[in-house]
Amino acid sequence: MTRKRPILLAALITLALGLPATAFETRATSAFVLDQTSGTVLFAKNADIPLPPASMSKLMTLFMAFEAIRSGRLALDERLPVSEHAMSFGGSTMFLNTRDKVRVEDLLRGIIVLSGNDACVVLAETLSPDGTEAGFARLMTQRAQQLGMTNSIFANASGWPAPGHVMSMRDLALLAQRLIADFPEFYPMFAEREFAFDNRAPTNRLNRNPLLGAVPGADGLKTGHTEEAGFGLVGSAAQGERRVVFVISGLPTAQARAQDSAAIVNWAFRQFGERKLLSSGTRIATAPVWMGNVTEVGLVPAGDVTALMSVNAPAGAQAGEVVFDGPVAAPIAKGQAIARLVVPRDGLPDLVVPLVAETDVPAAGYLRRVAAVGWLLVSRLRGDTATTAAAS
Repeated sequence: MTRKRPILLAALITLALGLPATAFETRATSAFVLDQTSGTVLFAKNADIPLPPASMSKLMTLFMAFEAIRSGRLALDERLPVSEHAMSFGGSTMFLNTRDKVRVEDLLRGIIVLSGNDACVVLAETLSPDGTEAGFARLMTQRAQQLGMTNSIFANASGWPAPGHVMSMRDLALLAQRLIADFPEFYPMFAEREFAFDNRAPTNRLNRNPLLGAVPGADGLKTGHTEEAGFGLVGSAAQGERRVVFVISGLPTAQARAQDSAAIVNWAFRQFGERKLLSSGTRIATAPVWMGNVTEVGLVPAGDVTALMSVNAPAGAQAGEVVFDGPVAAPIAKGQAIARLVVPRDGLPDLVVPLVAETDVPAAGYLRRVAAVGWLLVSRLRGDTATTAAAS
């Protein structure tokens, strides 16, 4: 049976987890903030609702282009033709025309820095299984599902307003994480603040990301804006050993987007910090042993335990709970996973720490096993439910 043993970690955890960080407030209609280093969700607001993503969905087009380059299906110095369909797009563009043959590397920068709708279509038609943007959009949706982006459906490559073209903020954050982790060779492009492609549009050469150069450590990723979606941003910043990824959408103005984005980064880094809570091998509790040469075994963390904590947490004790299925049957190997320590954190998900056996526990000898079985049978005949439950 599963047993829960409440414990007080006064001697083990000297940082209480009881005071939450100051709650974040945003004018965004939906938002998601993640400490990527620890995997801790810091804030979520309507994060799983599929919404129009505007140009933020261009990140999926970029992801698939990066995959194609890595696999050899596309080359950075390869020149691609521009179709009538690609040239027909308004909004943010590279001002391409059908006489152009554009390098793939320029198209990537055209999407990242200039948010070029035409550049997205050129790449989409090149990589599409049927040569159409619609075919590429179907491929985008399939790949998103494979990546775990279950609330994303694509109707086009650029985020141009279209019925059914939606993404959730959590999906966009997952995509941002994959871009950062999977493509370190391309990720620095997202921090580039200017790209004057062929000097065709001097007024459209600057990156729209308001954090670049304004917020320490900010290095990506993509803005978005349509009448329906409002102003949004998929952002990321790295400070020290930590990286934060966030997504906001539905802001009323570009100024509000810039203000709330900067506030999110400041809040995430100043209100939370990594703390060492436990050292490897520190005994947390014991678990009863069934049919072993000893009656209990120590439970310890396999390694040092660090956790993201509110900086407002004062010194003091914190209650936790050790959960395990027990008694644990011998033989038991040192380091064998046996239990987990669950510590609540106000304002953050519970901290769950796997616990392992502190030592080897060999099986009991024959006589001891016979005695244990006899003791159990007698206890059951007497109706000793507590003893029977403890031994089952």
